[in-house]
Amino acid sequence: MTTASPDPAPSGASPGAAARPPRPANPAAGPAAESAEGTLKAFGYDQELKRSLSLADLVIYGLVFMVPIAPFTIFGVVFNGSKGMVALTYVIGLVAMLFTALSYREMSRAFPIAGSVYAYAGRGINDKVGFLAGWAILLDYLLVPTLLYVMSAAALNSLLPAVPQWAWVIVFVLVNTVINFLGIESTARLNRLFLVAELVVLALFVGFGLAAVAQGRNGAHFSFDPLLKPDLLTPGLIFGALSIAVLSFLGFDGISTLSEEVRDSGRRIVGRATVVALCLVAVLFVAQTWVAALLVPGKTEFAGDDATNSAFYDIAQIAGGHWLKVTVAVAAALATGIANSLVAQAATSRLLFSMARDRKLPAFLAHIHPTRRTPERAILFVAVISLVLGLFFTGQIDVLSSLVNFGALFSFLLLHVAVFVHFRLRNRSTRWGLHIAAPAIGFLIIGSVLWNADARAKIGGVCWLVLGALVMLFYRRSGRGTDLKLED
Repeated sequence: MTTASPDPAPSGASPGAAARPPRPANPAAGPAAESAEGTLKAFGYDQELKRSLSLADLVIYGLVFMVPIAPFTIFGVVFNGSKGMVALTYVIGLVAMLFTALSYREMSRAFPIAGSVYAYAGRGINDKVGFLAGWAILLDYLLVPTLLYVMSAAALNSLLPAVPQWAWVIVFVLVNTVINFLGIESTARLNRLFLVAELVVLALFVGFGLAAVAQGRNGAHFSFDPLLKPDLLTPGLIFGALSIAVLSFLGFDGISTLSEEVRDSGRRIVGRATVVALCLVAVLFVAQTWVAALLVPGKTEFAGDDATNSAFYDIAQIAGGHWLKVTVAVAAALATGIANSLVAQAATSRLLFSMARDRKLPAFLAHIHPTRRTPERAILFVAVISLVLGLFFTGQIDVLSSLVNFGALFSFLLLHVAVFVHFRLRNRSTRWGLHIAAPAIGFLIIGSVLWNADARAKIGGVCWLVLGALVMLFYRRSGRGTDLKLED
């Protein structure tokens, strides 16, 4: 950390902002950069992270985070839960999550700073709620890289049983940490490569799949059954599909953690990228699951865990042979273990940096590398946590996944409340659709999914929130509580 500035903090500013002297102005910075720095100063912060990301970079980041080929690994589970209407499940998920995406868009425009829902709830409601929101989503963000490493290690171990799963975990952690440590531009470049690779594999599957359907292979024929089977559609089925689909889209929220690294102030770009990425990945989800479901006509359920877990890969073999099955399996493992984990580690480190900057977490996490301008200590902290937990939870995917979802869903609830409080109650907004109806519907959707979540997720999540409340109490009693600055 740099030495503290002798000047007092501006009135209402975060003490974290006063703990560092202003960074010298960049002589090469244009008007957009100056405007962005001015925006941050309005919230009591100096520009420390490097601004280099475009709208396309953010959309790609969001797509990689949500994994365009995510249905490869969970197709069987979604298929069974929806009685074969997998494509419909993702359409429902898109509609449901759009309300949360709109809330992210509105808050990212009001508060274009790093920290995601922590910053939005903290400034939209108050710093105590903000801390709980940040603490809740930390459960998601800290465990997501670990979960991804464990899932990928299990997948690759089935292809290369001679290599132990713990070895894959170590390799994935080291690769992602080095890339993120080099800077956000390195991460963005790798994201582009990973996205292209995933889309190529996806195109191969869809292409060979459509050809197989056209040939009538396995009795396949073109129909709208994967989208709608009226005789099987019930309210209970829709609700069950909603729960599965909402969890499938988690990850788009990570875009907001990069607000201080876009080329301008980020007021409009971050929100726009969030909605665009969500819609694009939904189209990809629907397309691939529609084709896959067509290749198993008349089927409404896969029998047994093995058949369920390998459903998509077996369908890939029907479409293109053994080589396509192997290609799809390897792509899914690498997309999860490297591409998705890479952006998850980047998002987590930015959240830790933002909370530490506001003195809500240990100050060493707010350190920025002077040259690469990345939160290097936060990145290394996430790497260590992921490595330790990954080695401990190897082979225990169910336990991890049950805990991951609670944090994100609970923080989304607080996000919707923050939209209503900030825009309607505090600023008397008359935009009833965006600032009242949308957050209300989003709150009800997320609340229903959270209410019906796995019992282990709720027990673990509540324990995590209680621990967070104790940490917040400790910080306030030790004089480190702070009111977050709204804006000049």
